[in-house]
Amino acid sequence: MSETCDETPPTGYAVIQDYLKTLDGSPGVYRMLDAESRVLYVGKARNLRARVSNYARPGHSGRIERMIASTASMMFLTTRTETEALLLEQNLIKQLKPKYNVLLRDDKSFPNILVSKSHAFPQIKKHRGAKKERGAYFGPFASAGAVNRTLNQLQKVFQLRNCSDSMFDSRSRPCLLYQIKRCSGPCTGQITEAEYALSVRDAENFLSGRSTRVQEELAAQMQAASDAMEFERAAVLRDRINALTQVQSTQGINPRGVAEADVIALHMESGQACVQVFFIRANQNWGNQDFYPRVGPDVSAAEAMEAFLGQFYDNKEPPRQLILSDAIENEDLMTAALGEKAGRKVEILIPQRGEKAELVSGALRNAREALASRMSESATQAKLLRGTAEAFGLEAPPDRIEVYDNSHIQGTNAVGGMIVAGPDGFMKNAYRKFNIRGDDLTPGDDFGMMKEVLNRRFKRLLKEDPDRDKGLWPDLLLIDGGAGQVSAVAEIMAEHGVEDIPMVGVAKGVDRDHGKEEFHRLGQRPFALQRNDPVLYFIQRLRDEAHRFAIGTHRAKRAKAMGATPLDEVPGVGASRKRALLAHFGSAKAVSRANLADLKAVDGISAALAEKIYDFFHDRG
Repeated sequence: MSETCDETPPTGYAVIQDYLKTLDGSPGVYRMLDAESRVLYVGKARNLRARVSNYARPGHSGRIERMIASTASMMFLTTRTETEALLLEQNLIKQLKPKYNVLLRDDKSFPNILVSKSHAFPQIKKHRGAKKERGAYFGPFASAGAVNRTLNQLQKVFQLRNCSDSMFDSRSRPCLLYQIKRCSGPCTGQITEAEYALSVRDAENFLSGRSTRVQEELAAQMQAASDAMEFERAAVLRDRINALTQVQSTQGINPRGVAEADVIALHMESGQACVQVFFIRANQNWGNQDFYPRVGPDVSAAEAMEAFLGQFYDNKEPPRQLILSDAIENEDLMTAALGEKAGRKVEILIPQRGEKAELVSGALRNAREALASRMSESATQAKLLRGTAEAFGLEAPPDRIEVYDNSHIQGTNAVGGMIVAGPDGFMKNAYRKFNIRGDDLTPGDDFGMMKEVLNRRFKRLLKEDPDRDKGLWPDLLLIDGGAGQVSAVAEIMAEHGVEDIPMVGVAKGVDRDHGKEEFHRLGQRPFALQRNDPVLYFIQRLRDEAHRFAIGTHRAKRAKAMGATPLDEVPGVGASRKRALLAHFGSAKAVSRANLADLKAVDGISAALAEKIYDFFHDRG
């Protein structure tokens, strides 16, 4: 009887050679899979047969040779054009995260400034995500901090409101921002609609790069006010000009010859890479961001840069120009793909001289310095992880440490927080928060809260990564607490059949003193580390980060709860009726004290609803 079903399937050149019999010269995307059907690599091809035949012959780099040796099967998908193949390839790489592809690991969206146009007095605010709201968008900015700094200065200059429409409609007197000259007070008629519209126009001109015109107009108005002896108005205009100058100075270099571009510089060293992206919009530098794509020692700069561009712009609109430090292999293809995505021409430049070359040089310097710093930190982190493994008796340095903490005030607004750390430091995209739901928990029951958090965490983990091959499982759990907390966590893990993950309870120790922490492990005596041990500082940092994250989440939840009003609980009172009541009476407290006749007088409140509102507040008496 044959037992070939138990044999390991063949891999390597012979497997790839077999596929050549059925392939033609169509463009498309191919996937290389290992013996367990895990995707090793995703690639595109102008001619699938020609591309695959290249893999069927020896003579590749070490990385590709290892990939071919592991290949047990392949999958193919033909496309109408090579441009379609490029777009599909990058999409699949982001979804599947194959082992042998260059991979952009940090792919976040970037914030914009929105001048909302859904109101007679437009609001200026930070915006992130889909551009669904009506208004003028300016960006992207490299970070929320860059947006906040710019908004802060623009408030000083143009005094546009940043309050929500509901807050605007409910004001009966100007807010603090008006008092400190950060808002012109349109909510209470301190400025006319026409005057406010001029300020909106000036703000949009500045954000569109026409800052010189704005400054010239402000200077002329200041001179006119001074000539008319309106010295107070002249002083206000002078302060606006100074604030405008400050915005420009914080932006650093503002290129004259580059209106709209991303400057992208790549530095590679010792099998690692850093990409710096500078956002130039309206001839202004709106900040920069660094990225660390996963590469290998035998990946070329052209391959790394092309992979970065494809993945970075997969969910972002590309600017009119991409100014690169390194050429890519398929420039015509990438230009066509990005132009198709943007619905207009996108130009790729690799400048050799002039202002654009200087911009690339500056970005390249940033990339080089950032990578050197990161490599230094990684070496230190690797040493700390080895020390952690020695201190807690682990078989190997942990790649993923999960740290848990709870936060509440006498049991109210309780939340649990999970932070994650690994070889590259804190993995903030893996952080998780848990709203404590347990109705049967005693207020302040930390054991019960921790049990609920861990129960939900491992239930989800077993569902999302049952084979433990996606890198989602922790190698070490750190719990805030002593022996009791460790026992509680062990019970939860045993219930889920998970008993092979080491866990350590971190207790404050004698006098709850920082530095006298005791470490608790299941079935073992507690122990402490020397005060000057770097591993102790490392564990303290992890615990403090978990505490910071849990506290921040709790405060946000509490603030949201405090922002709620009794009107939220009244049956039949939705958002629009709530706004009408607040606009009429000024506050929820005033609504609760209103008589029936006054409630009936509010627009949109029927006699029946007025009675419901009145009964709601007076029955609660």
